Amino acid sequence: MPAMIREGNIMPYASTEPTLTGWWRASAQNAPSATRRIAIVLFDGFSLLGTGLVAEVFHVANELACTSARHLQAYDIAFLSAEGGNVRCASSVRVWTDGLDARHYTGFDALFIAGGKGARAAAADERLIGWLRHVQTKTANIRAIGEGSLLLEAAGIDGIDKVYHFGSYLRQTAREDDADERLEPMKGALTMVKRDLGLELARAVAERLMPGSSARFVPLLGDGCAASAGDKIRAAARWLQENCERPISIADAAQVAAMSERNFLRRFKLELGTTPSDYLLQARLAITCSLLIDSELPVDKIARRSGMGNGDRLAKIFRKRMMISPTEFRSQSRRGAGG
Repeated sequence: MPAMIREGNIMPYASTEPTLTGWWRASAQNAPSATRRIAIVLFDGFSLLGTGLVAEVFHVANELACTSARHLQAYDIAFLSAEGGNVRCASSVRVWTDGLDARHYTGFDALFIAGGKGARAAAADERLIGWLRHVQTKTANIRAIGEGSLLLEAAGIDGIDKVYHFGSYLRQTAREDDADERLEPMKGALTMVKRDLGLELARAVAERLMPGSSARFVPLLGDGCAASAGDKIRAAARWLQENCERPISIADAAQVAAMSERNFLRRFKLELGTTPSDYLLQARLAITCSLLIDSELPVDKIARRSGMGNGDRLAKIFRKRMMISPTEFRSQSRRGAGG
């Protein structure tokens, strides 16, 4: 069973926070970043196995991304339910969840609907179904885990292009490689990790969770065809993040994606919802904030180390983007952390 279960409770990944803390986190929530928002909707009687595997895929991906390169947290994972509080799975293990409210109306990068014997009753919950109808317009991917498709059908979401049902999309793959259908949710989550962080990291996640199992996922994770334009853009985004401390340019990133600069700018905005310049700036700001909080380096040296140029330029960008000076940010962050 995944490591998320301890003493009868699932560890609260919903409370997992980005690497940077305090005032910076609140300011960065609406800013473009590499962190993708993942939500898993639970209800009484949900299936723990499929849900646990999905959560563990993203949790392990976060660990590996942070150790393999200078990534921020790749995924911010939240467990949600209609009323919030403890929700019991089919085997009576309790999971702490956040309730549904207006904070979530900005949507998610991916929304998973748990399966299990309680799905039919949950599909009759008008509040939950109404919430699903509301957030689906702002959510990139809505994915059902097994019987979770009943909730999507009740909300009238079934059949639209952005919904992927593990029970249908991956069942053929499961038959082809003779994989247990209980692993289908894990496969779906791994495809997202491959898209966001690359094939090798997705395979490493599979190996961490189930040593020796990566061969089962080769038909799904293998790169049997040429990279799509979206794959190239995400690879270029990772390159920008990993090299943001250097004096790099958008033209350099376009070369990484093997695109003309004009096409790269257009495709980048389409895929990631922000411009390459803003994406690069946010990566540099994240490193800057981390150094301000965790080091005693002067602002000018931090600016050089984070690719911001010099202290004057950093101060100007900080005031424009965060309405505060670098030194004030350092002071407030440390006070907030009790330092």
